[in-house]
Amino acid sequence: MIPILGLVVGVVAGLFLQPTVPSELQPYLPIAIVAALDAVVGALRALGEHRFDDRVFVVSFISNVVIASLMVFVGDQLGVGSQLSTGVVVVLGIRIFANAAAIRRRIFHA
Repeated sequence: MIPILGLVVGVVAGLFLQPTVPSELQPYLPIAIVAALDAVVGALRALGEHRFDDRVFVVSFISNVVIASLMVFVGDQLGVGSQLSTGVVVVLGIRIFANAAAIRRRIFHA
């Protein structure tokens, strides 16, 4: 119940406060969101398999976001930021869909 309450409070705060992202960080925000979604879907899978650990989730969430953002930052410094961004999104997308498929198989037994 606490995570749902936190989500609701966060969404309401975001709607009322309307935070802005500095222009220097805007290229990294989509990558950070996809990395965060990967951690969340992985946590949902672990929860369904009764092996969820909140510490693992927090570390996974933060490290996914930081590593993905750093990879894209390094790619930008090397001049291949868009290609590296695509690669990160593809890899994380594959992980998200694999976890979603495992969740689907567990729920629907198919």
